[in-house]
Amino acid sequence: MEKLFRLEGKVALVTGAAYGIGMAIAEALAEAGAKIAFNCRGEEHLNKALSKYAQKGIAAKGYLCDVTDEESVSRMVSDIERELGSIDILVNNAGIIKRIPMDQMTAAEFREVIDIDLNGPFIVSKTVIPGMLRKGHGKIINICSMMSELGRETVSAYAAAKGGLKMLTRNIASEYGGRNIQCNGIGPGYIATPQTAPLREPQPDGSRHPFDAFIVAKTPAGRWGNTDDLKGPAVFLASDASNFVNGQILYVDGGILAYIGKQP
Repeated sequence: MEKLFRLEGKVALVTGAAYGIGMAIAEALAEAGAKIAFNCRGEEHLNKALSKYAQKGIAAKGYLCDVTDEESVSRMVSDIERELGSIDILVNNAGIIKRIPMDQMTAAEFREVIDIDLNGPFIVSKTVIPGMLRKGHGKIINICSMMSELGRETVSAYAAAKGGLKMLTRNIASEYGGRNIQCNGIGPGYIATPQTAPLREPQPDGSRHPFDAFIVAKTPAGRWGNTDDLKGPAVFLASDASNFVNGQILYVDGGILAYIGKQP
């Protein structure tokens, strides 16, 4: 049974894995035996991430690449294939969020979120899929969100992108499932990362941030998730253990999507 979850000899590309969820997933895949490649857009962040991976004992390869730029992605994939081998596992993790009320958001701001969070996974996936077809297998994991299912104030662009990513996941599974490529998504709940830190900051009087209190009350687990909570699901979807799982979104949310909440 343990062999089903091992990833020895596999090459994994995790986009945007310079910190947070992406780094945790890359670490988990490495612990399962995979060789790790990742990208980010800035050299400073890239070097910091390489140092962190080295401290964890992971010989990750880092690449400067903008996932919205087809030529840049093509160069990165070619470099990975030359230096590590053809990509077996792709995790589309790179993304941004802009918390702006919709009536105050510019079209340019909306497009930026869509470009990174939805066009990026499309571009990287379509670049990696030919190599997977040649090898006769592949695993694609798209980092979706509870906002693939729900709406909330100030995140119109993010929710639109993540809803689109859910359907892109299902379409990749539909189009390439017969060629032994499995494409699934992970939908994290509210995870304690630098990106969500502003939502957890204590108030001036020392009380909990109202959104922090709201999320804890809405989550049956009674807490925010942490990046380690995503490691097992990522290894499962990257491994042979999930060979007949395709087009699914695995929500790792502490039960929040299943819960109507307590009566006031």
